[in-house]
Amino acid sequence: MPVLDREPSRDSGGGDGLPKLPLPALKDTLDMYLSCMKHLLTEEQFNKTQNVVKQFGAPGGVGELLQSKLMERRENKANWVYEYWMNDMYLNNRLALPVNSSPVMVFPLQHFRAPIDSLRFAAHMISGVLEYKTLLDSRSLPVDYARGQLAGTPLCMEQYYRLFTSYRLPGTERDTLVAQESSVMPEPEHIIVACKNQFFVLDVVINFRRLNERDLLTQLDKITRMADSKEEHLPPIGLLTSDGRTEWAQARSELMRESTNRDALDMIERCMCLVCLDDPSGPELSDTTRAMLMLHGGGVAKNGGNRWYDKPMQFVVGADGCCGVVCEHSAFEGIVLVQCTEYLLKYMIGSPSKLVRAASVSELPAPRRLRWKCSPEIHQLLASSADKLQRQVKNLDMNVYKFCDYGKEFIKKQKMSPDAYIQVALQLAFYRCHSRPVSTYESASIRRFKQGRVDNIRSATLEALTFVKAMTDGKLHTSDTEKMEMLRDAITAQTKYTILSITGMAIDNHLLGLRELAHELKMEKPEIFQDEAFLVSNQFILSTSQVPTTVEMFCCYGPVVPNGYGACYNPQSDHIIFSVSSFLDSPQTCSAEFVKCLVQGLMDIGDLCNKCNSSSNTTQKKQGQTLETHTQTETNWQSKTPQRPADKTETQQSLPQFVLKTPDQTKVEAQTQTPSLAETRALKNGSKS
Repeated sequence: MPVLDREPSRDSGGGDGLPKLPLPALKDTLDMYLSCMKHLLTEEQFNKTQNVVKQFGAPGGVGELLQSKLMERRENKANWVYEYWMNDMYLNNRLALPVNSSPVMVFPLQHFRAPIDSLRFAAHMISGVLEYKTLLDSRSLPVDYARGQLAGTPLCMEQYYRLFTSYRLPGTERDTLVAQESSVMPEPEHIIVACKNQFFVLDVVINFRRLNERDLLTQLDKITRMADSKEEHLPPIGLLTSDGRTEWAQARSELMRESTNRDALDMIERCMCLVCLDDPSGPELSDTTRAMLMLHGGGVAKNGGNRWYDKPMQFVVGADGCCGVVCEHSAFEGIVLVQCTEYLLKYMIGSPSKLVRAASVSELPAPRRLRWKCSPEIHQLLASSADKLQRQVKNLDMNVYKFCDYGKEFIKKQKMSPDAYIQVALQLAFYRCHSRPVSTYESASIRRFKQGRVDNIRSATLEALTFVKAMTDGKLHTSDTEKMEMLRDAITAQTKYTILSITGMAIDNHLLGLRELAHELKMEKPEIFQDEAFLVSNQFILSTSQVPTTVEMFCCYGPVVPNGYGACYNPQSDHIIFSVSSFLDSPQTCSAEFVKCLVQGLMDIGDLCNKCNSSSNTTQKKQGQTLETHTQTETNWQSKTPQRPADKTETQQSLPQFVLKTPDQTKVEAQTQTPSLAETRALKNGSKS
């Protein structure tokens, strides 16, 4: 039997009153592991794996010993997998943060008429950040409650309290997530403003008074003038944070030799967040271009050095209207990023810009430029970091596509879960592109439990494979009715696995715990974790996540393996935004081709539903709403965001773009729908040469 706490209690959201993460029964996990992998392996591989798994789970064997130790660990820890998961997912990872790890949120394109407009936007946003931080500091943020399956369950809120108080410190072998403890009398709070690759300290509290928006604008204006001074320009030290983690740790050690650098690093590491005032990046600012610029800054020639990737929150305000947030992912999940950014954007819409002089701090001290002393070695390391970032920029194959034929309302009318439906469509797209199924990762929140982060929904189910084969193999002569039955089976299988994941009963965290415990006990690595099937199971060639928003914006990230895809999606009532990424140097992947297959798959599945369900499409929407998605998005923020009364005219004048503008998809649609497979590959190969 699985081990779990039966009586969840409620608390203010920190997590103390929530149940502990359950520990699934060993047999359940091993059986499910085999069923997840059988159709992804050759018969020979599977037979070998079956024997290895049987041996691992045998009575009195290694598996039972490790399971008993995990049960002890569960008794003694708030969350038995948290530390293992954090190290495995993030802190042990040596890859550079941009593209490989840090997700971004891309705002609608802003239309700034003059340079001062972008600074007004930044000042207004900082004002919103300070409001939100006040909610966090006073622990006044409303508790999130689960939606969808098991709706109404309170969720752990711990991740929110790391938004503005943590820092990812690079290490030569493993990074450290440093969380600052708040004190009764904190030092004057500050943010760091990056402008033209220079870093400035902007105190937001002076003489115990928080700066108002007019003062923030004044200070930002001073910073841009200071940044323009060519004589005082210092090397773009931020580039070092874009390097591999071991390389950055070594560079940081070199920087720390000088007291000037130690002081500068301390100010950055203790700041609330970064605001990156970016220079214009170029004429074409489609969704795809803005996504790429947000992920890597456009490299050395653009804004790649105008970042500090170790900070959890970097708010980017481009002079050309390219705006968004870059997030260091180890501190919190995408849903926390969504909730925070939605609060800010709604604050900016609902609270007209207050550029009045009242209650101003007189004689504002000038912001301070951070100084750096650079040895010849630091200059060499900077050149190396710049070169590697440039390679990242050239290698990213990004495609943002707005699918407008239907959205989640149509899917609900079919009495299907929108998330499960889209996951099956992603399986169909991959199979159309590559004629095979692969291990697929979909984030599932386990915030129902104390210190809960995520587990994996394994979307590459046997039922999904059966359906996609029927949709792609003309020789099978499967009827539409049979295909519809297969689709329903695939969606049911996906939904069942989702429920297992969000209730802490999926396999990935459990297998990770068993593997890490064996390592901790200095045991020889059990054969199950050396077996080829285990390697295949953890090669997530398709890495997916649903990140829905109630404000017009979208999330994206890079692939997690060199030959894989990152596929983030945002289902809206009448459209779905997809952000698909891959690497150009992989001959096996092509984002435009994947998007083309995805669009075709969504159209085909929609047609199938229309053919088979035309008679039942008039049934009430409510029947479909019970399966509303329950993965990363588990809260209804709209119902509890503090709304500020504001005259509608004022609102539109203060921030018209959030009310009126929607992303322009024309260029992206033309780009993704027109090329044939042969043309696309030829184009891709040409771009590499």
